[in-house]
Amino acid sequence: MSTIATTTKGKVEGREKEGVALFAGIPYAAPPVGELRFKAPQPHDSWEGVWPAQRFGPAAPQLPGEGLTDNVPVRWDEDCLTLSVSTPAVDNGRRPVLVWIHGGGYRTGQCGIPWYNGARFAKNGDIVVVSMNYRLGALGFAHLARFGDEYASSGLNGTLDQIKALEWVRGNIEAFGGDPDNVTIAGESAGAFSVGTLLGSPRAAGLFRRAILQSGAAHDTLPLEAAEKVCELFCDALGVRSVDDLLAAPVQDILEAQAKVDAALGRGAGLVNRLDLPVLPFCPVVEGSVLPVSPREAVQQGASAGIEVLTGTNRDETTLWGYGNVDEERLRKLTNRLGGDQEMIAAYQAARPNASASDLLFAITTDHMFRIPAIRLAEARAAHEGKTWMYLFSWESRAFGGRLKATHALEIPFAFDNLDRPGVDVFLGEGPTPQHVADAMHAAWISFIRTGDPNCEVLPHWPAYDPKQRATMVFNDVSGVVDDPSGAERRLWDGRR
Repeated sequence: MSTIATTTKGKVEGREKEGVALFAGIPYAAPPVGELRFKAPQPHDSWEGVWPAQRFGPAAPQLPGEGLTDNVPVRWDEDCLTLSVSTPAVDNGRRPVLVWIHGGGYRTGQCGIPWYNGARFAKNGDIVVVSMNYRLGALGFAHLARFGDEYASSGLNGTLDQIKALEWVRGNIEAFGGDPDNVTIAGESAGAFSVGTLLGSPRAAGLFRRAILQSGAAHDTLPLEAAEKVCELFCDALGVRSVDDLLAAPVQDILEAQAKVDAALGRGAGLVNRLDLPVLPFCPVVEGSVLPVSPREAVQQGASAGIEVLTGTNRDETTLWGYGNVDEERLRKLTNRLGGDQEMIAAYQAARPNASASDLLFAITTDHMFRIPAIRLAEARAAHEGKTWMYLFSWESRAFGGRLKATHALEIPFAFDNLDRPGVDVFLGEGPTPQHVADAMHAAWISFIRTGDPNCEVLPHWPAYDPKQRATMVFNDVSGVVDDPSGAERRLWDGRR
């Protein structure tokens, strides 16, 4: 098997792994360091000889997170704009291409973790898989336009990195056996929010044909006024007053200042912060030619017309974070902050007679942050060309005494058919491996990536989503379509934010 490919910048040498060719750490843009810090990505220089592409590039700068999946320090560097390619063969096969965007709340994550290993998409689906690193936190999303026009895009630099990677795919993937005209972008959590942003960005138009959004939709963006307030807090925390100060600041100081802003504004999965917004302080900013209007508004106007979309959520997303002690009074206050009321609490309680206040808050915040935005994205697309398919992942983790249930990120190794990768067993909990659930989900993803339709031999009866039937594939020990699951609760959010 050949492990040498020729890009527009020079030759790269990968390695054979698990029966496919893996190319890791390929630069798709110039290092965003020195004068390029906080600026839009620039082209990478060509190189002589052969670029060694056997090792994943470093992650974007980040502090360890607080969750089960992101609490370990990673190898990072400000020079982080690299991607990886897994391909069945380096030939002229023009295979379908999957471009994966990692999650991590726009704060943590990287493309090279085992859960994102694309070898089985390559082997089982004859698909070329690309995954990328992109700038995170303040380095990727601080809106610093106050420092001059050359920083006008800084609140979207992470998004521009993703677009630059997609441009690299368009110009290079044929050399890796892929088809630049048959690209599916996909992601989970912040990766899915990123996909939603790309669906609404004029700059990304024409770079992909299909989209998969796992636990994220087209709504996690920051209004310009809020972004300017975040910038003020960030500059104060970092102690900078000029461009020279920004460029001279150590990366660790930037990360610590970013964390101070997060703490000052308040963070919580699905909860409203002190900006009166349920989004993180550093995320894509609605501004300029890259994102002139919010992604969902752009989609309503037809921005993703002609794109096939597969979207969905997990039934118990926010159990991954928890909310500490929740009594009836705290449940009421937090529900009110989300735009709900006592009627909403009573309706969720009626559907869950034995639920505690914590259980109800998990259900309400999961809907507010994930399920309802996914449904609204599907509704926004309904008047335009391009089918949408909806899923609900309901298989329950057995870990931690079953507390997590169908939690956030649990579906990732199912979709990738990676239940045997390191760390997945901890997330699944003790008991039989639910390979049959992974087989169904993986097959549906392969079919969608290849054809734009998730119907396959394992799941042959999955109608496209529409606002009348609301057909939803529920993945569980026994998977099948349910029309408008939890419809009464869905209707409670009509007219609410």
